[in-house]
Amino acid sequence: MSRVAIIVGHARTGTFCEALGEAYRDGADSAGHQVRLFVTSRMAFDPILHEGFECVQPLEPDLVAAHDALFEADHVVIIFPLWLGTLPAILKGFLERVLQPDLVSHARDGRYGKPLTGKSARVIITMGMPGLVYRWWFGAHALKMLKRNILGFVGVAPVRSTVFGSIGSASPQRLSGWLAQIRAMGERLS
Repeated sequence: MSRVAIIVGHARTGTFCEALGEAYRDGADSAGHQVRLFVTSRMAFDPILHEGFECVQPLEPDLVAAHDALFEADHVVIIFPLWLGTLPAILKGFLERVLQPDLVSHARDGRYGKPLTGKSARVIITMGMPGLVYRWWFGAHALKMLKRNILGFVGVAPVRSTVFGSIGSASPQRLSGWLAQIRAMGERLS
């Protein structure tokens, strides 16, 4: 049995991203894993790191729960829509807040190791453009940034990804198929 932390980084509630998070949760839960789902639009926190990394900004209760789940997890799932070519500001703020260096014991001790080493991840991105266009023409830069500069920097590996493009024109059958695909990933923790 593994521990799983799912983060849905969206500014609105009731989205397809949230449905994907619930599908992954349901699949992992049915396979007997311990699962925590965090939906940023349903959380109460300030996404702005006001002093940068100069001093610790205390975490609100919702962020304390997310921080603890993230550090206890064996597998992390991050789901978000592509907005202006990158992740939504609320997700970036969430990550900046829960990964503040002074909240990590290594950094408090003056060592900048990789505190999430040994954890795997799945990144799921939804977007309006075709996924192939995003990967090949635009170079999947937001995905690369998240994998290398954030998750890789803190030690998460391997990081697998799934891109669902043309969300706005997808048929109900296609959306249902994607939800079933993500539920199966949750069962396998892939």
